[in-house]
Amino acid sequence: MLELYNEFVNHPDFWKYISIPFVAAIVGWTTNWLAIQLTFYPIKFIGIPPWLGWQGIIPKKGKKMAGIVVENTLDKISTMQEIFDEFEPEKIAHHVIKVADSRIEELTDDIMNERNTVLWENLPNIVKNRAYNRARRQLPEMVDNLIEDMHANIEDLIDPKELIIKRLSEDKNMLNRVFWECGETEFKFVINYGAVFGFIFGLIQMVVWWYHKDWVILPAFGLLVGLATNWLALNLIFRPLNPTKLTPFGPTVQGLFLSRQRAVSEVFCRIVTAEILTIGHIMVEIFKGPKADRAKAMLKKHMRPVIDGGVVKTVAQLTVGPEGFVDLKRTIEEKTIEMSLASFDDPIFSKERGKVVERMFRERMQAMSSEEFQALLRPAFEEDEWILITMGGVLGLMAGLLQLTLMFTGAG
Repeated sequence: MLELYNEFVNHPDFWKYISIPFVAAIVGWTTNWLAIQLTFYPIKFIGIPPWLGWQGIIPKKGKKMAGIVVENTLDKISTMQEIFDEFEPEKIAHHVIKVADSRIEELTDDIMNERNTVLWENLPNIVKNRAYNRARRQLPEMVDNLIEDMHANIEDLIDPKELIIKRLSEDKNMLNRVFWECGETEFKFVINYGAVFGFIFGLIQMVVWWYHKDWVILPAFGLLVGLATNWLALNLIFRPLNPTKLTPFGPTVQGLFLSRQRAVSEVFCRIVTAEILTIGHIMVEIFKGPKADRAKAMLKKHMRPVIDGGVVKTVAQLTVGPEGFVDLKRTIEEKTIEMSLASFDDPIFSKERGKVVERMFRERMQAMSSEEFQALLRPAFEEDEWILITMGGVLGLMAGLLQLTLMFTGAG
């Protein structure tokens, strides 16, 4: 053994041999780093479509990725009815009433000035004030009834899954953030352990090369390092699925991502409730989304007593005439929607309501089984995993050939 050690240390290519595991570590780190980068970037296709070029796996399949996230997580932890319950409809109504009450006069003046500025401005203030006051008295009941009606029929007004899929597929940067922030620890593990695994394989490669100086050894091991480091790192993220003892007396181990279920749930639910499934986005989807006609019909029904009754109708007909009254009602409805949606731009109210839903989501997500939970991040790798592993192999092969050419050509 000592003789072998001395032979190795005094060999003229000693430092070249020593370099083998370090080169393998660099190859392992580089291939895994590149694999992660190519999972997320570039956001848009670069190259000559359709085949010569690249787009990040997640952005490329944005709608499908978003759909998988929704189907495998949110679809299992909540319904729109439960979300709206957590928002507390009575607090939504109170907030809208508070904002609308402060803008009754401004809103009324805007609407009437659009129709007949001269007549509206020349109406006696006592008449205008009667119109303002009647609208202000009827506003709370109208808003309460509208929100109550929406609450009872919320499943017919909006599909939260479609809302999330639309927002994530349209905003590729946000989609990337969901996957990256949930799996940041795992992605860094894949990169760093690429170097560790590469070094270990490099030690084996060095020993084999010492005994068998066949030119195919270095490129073959380079290929193996590139393939194996990616494959091993990816599998250690999700395997074992459940806490497992590898030996009777050894520690309990579990896939890295799965062992962080509580922490990942917090990150995922914070992003979804603070940036995607907010009260403001939900309301915009209700009144401007594919099912907006139903919501507008509800609004029209609950506004009818306010518009058609008493002094409001009289004042309106004085200024725009009976024929313009129909158009005026349509304008009032549109302005009311705009004002209501603007009320949800209040960041304090949105954050307050979002925190309540976030808590519900987080508790239910943390209670998911490992089989259900892994489906949140697994698609980020699974879609084109073979491409990433193959790419690692190709880069490893090239590094092995380069190493053979530059360092060991003619070595004996």
